[in-house]
Amino acid sequence: MTTPTSVVSGDLSALTLAADAAGLTVVSSAAWPETVEDVAATPLAGFIDSTFSPLVAEVGGRALRRRDATALADAPPNGSVTAIVIATIRGDVTSAIRVAAAVDSGRGVPPLHFFQSVPNSIAGHLAARWGLTGPVVCVSDFTAGVEVAALLITDGDADAALVVSVDLAVTDGDRDRSAAIVVTFPDVQAPPGMSGK
Repeated sequence: MTTPTSVVSGDLSALTLAADAAGLTVVSSAAWPETVEDVAATPLAGFIDSTFSPLVAEVGGRALRRRDATALADAPPNGSVTAIVIATIRGDVTSAIRVAAAVDSGRGVPPLHFFQSVPNSIAGHLAARWGLTGPVVCVSDFTAGVEVAALLITDGDADAALVVSVDLAVTDGDRDRSAAIVVTFPDVQAPPGMSGK
């Protein structure tokens, strides 16, 4: 059995290998951290106290921006569908702890903590920001995330998928890690650039 601590999440090379094993083409990718400047992700309006959602937005945005920068001239017409798949072993641990503490103490749960404790909330933000119209799925590990992306494309629910793997550091000295890839099958071209940046 694989325990959560033995699974590497947010590892770009593992995510890319999983995509290769599924027969997917990686159109673009991004990771956190990529450089020494990657210390803190840009805060997002409507998301508080936790780095989970800002990391998903940062890494997903990087992968989409790179996809758009390399989009092929003969890409499918506007209206191409990109799915979002978020893979996280632990989810937004920070928000979950804050919600649990509020419930344990008998206080009300702050609405933003409740809202952002669901990984789909940041997927909706990404979809709105980048004009993505495909399905949104959240799973517990990156291998399942890549498999779901492949199924969505194979079944015709999407032309491409943004797969973001993210988990927050839970031990001293560890760092938040995240990775994202935009994938499609070899016979499906990358979608054209999106308007949001």
